[in-house]
Formats: sequence, structure tokens, C-alpha cells
Amino acid sequence: MRRSNGKSRRERILERDGHRCVYCGEEFAAEDLTLDHVEPRVKGGDSSDGNLVSCCRRCNAAKGGQPAWAFLARRPEMRANFLLYGGSVWPRLRRAVIEAAEE
Repeated sequence: MRRSNGKSRRERILERDGHRCVYCGEEFAAEDLTLDHVEPRVKGGDSSDGNLVSCCRRCNAAKGGQPAWAFLARRPEMRANFLLYGGSVWPRLRRAVIEAAEE
């Protein structure tokens, strides 16, 4: 799907996130990034921009079908990257990441 500016959702998300994986924090070429659902669709998440982040293939494979808060609960460095680089994620999803780390 393209908007009036001619960019696809994927292109917009990758640009918004600075072509950076929000989990490991590394920058990648567009072809080496995927889009990740912070809250997986099978767990009730949608495909809105606030639920999508750029993610490298390695981190996407490691996260699998887990919600970001479960994946990041015991990964403090990745959680810090997510909170730093995932600023466009819906606030309720960011709160879930923070709260899961406090448990």
C-alpha cells in the first residue's frame, strides 16, 4: 500500500526508525531489515504504524512470535535499545515493555 507521498508502509517505518533494528540497535540496509509486530497479530496486535518497528533478521528470528515485552523482559540491553529507538510505538506497548522488566 502506498500513500500520497509514494512510500510504502515498510519504507516509512524503516525511515522513521533510521534503518536501525530497535532491538539490537544496529543500522542496516533496507534489504536486511524486516518489519516486526511489537504485539504479534496472533496475540491481538494490528498492522498499524504504532505496532510496527524495524528489526534485523537475527533479532526477528530470536523474538519469533513473542510479544516484545516477553522477549525483552530478560534482555536489558535490548530493552534499552527498544525504549530508545522505538519511540513511535504505541504508549501502551512501551509501558508493557517497562512493566514486564519490573516483575
